[in-house]
Amino acid sequence: MADVLATVLTERLGCRLPVIQTAMGWVAKPELVAASSNAGAFGFLACAVMQSAEAREEIARLRDLTPHNFGVNFHSFQPGADQIVQAILANKDRVRAVSFGRGPDARMIGAFRDAGILCIPTVGAVKHAQKMVQLGCEMVTVQGGEGGGHTGAVPTTVLLPQVLDAVDVPVVAAGGFGDGRGLAAALAFGAVGMAMGTRFLMTAESPVPVAPKAAYVKAGTGDIAVSTKVDGIPQRMILNPLLRRIEGSGKLAMWARAIEAGLAMKRQNGWSVGQVIASAKAMTAHGEMPLAQAIMAAAAPMMIQRAVVSGDAENGLMATGVVAGRLGDLPTCADLMQAIETQARARIAALTHGEI
Repeated sequence: MADVLATVLTERLGCRLPVIQTAMGWVAKPELVAASSNAGAFGFLACAVMQSAEAREEIARLRDLTPHNFGVNFHSFQPGADQIVQAILANKDRVRAVSFGRGPDARMIGAFRDAGILCIPTVGAVKHAQKMVQLGCEMVTVQGGEGGGHTGAVPTTVLLPQVLDAVDVPVVAAGGFGDGRGLAAALAFGAVGMAMGTRFLMTAESPVPVAPKAAYVKAGTGDIAVSTKVDGIPQRMILNPLLRRIEGSGKLAMWARAIEAGLAMKRQNGWSVGQVIASAKAMTAHGEMPLAQAIMAAAAPMMIQRAVVSGDAENGLMATGVVAGRLGDLPTCADLMQAIETQARARIAALTHGEI
């Protein structure tokens, strides 16, 4: 009898279970990717927040931490992207897939395909899924509005079937998933697996420091909100003191927050005031973003690092999926994947045998 958890995803990526650990910036480091991959999932290394030299080093370190293949996430527009692509291609014996949001062109996607590397972009709209398939991507991850960080407005339960009907490649479901019931539901929709970010962030092997991890565990659904005041684009985050100050800012207070963020960015990067302003103005090049908002946008990565790297849960920003509101533990990746597998098999068996 065929294994109900053996799908196109497990076949093509070589993982034991149809679960993807997503590439969260500063969180999906080699230790977490190795732990998730060793536990049966398929992990993505978050190189989108790395310089090219660091990306090469982290790929090499990850190779030593797991015997399993893994994925790499990057942005085609980030500094040193070409060098990161070359590092990925140089490790094609172990890098089985790449993921991205705003992604490569057809030429680069073709280069990955020629190397036997799957392109699995993450999309939040039907038209974006269709575009990625037109460019040559062989699988897509669909993130519904429940997802963390930058997010859309369409719930997974609506967006997922829309994309399944619109493209003819395997689809992975993301946004709101955290257990075996979610995996069974994703497969029932017709997806080939599920992708999780927040659930893997909330594990023992996640590098997030103790204080922000405790904030994730403590947060209920009412403590999680979507803000447009950080960088002008909707982002789902935990409502901590910093986000509450940002959300409560009028025009004058927004400038105060922007100056505060700009000065912090100046200190961290060793920049001049002119460099801070130039970085902010670059954020306004694609739209009518006010300068204060642009300064906040340019400083947003630093504010996220302050929480998930430095451990300041009150004065940093914590991106999260709304699923964190119902999660209250920090299991090991091994225990998490065992629980997901057990629950998914039980739910699928109950459906198959009419025991619901």
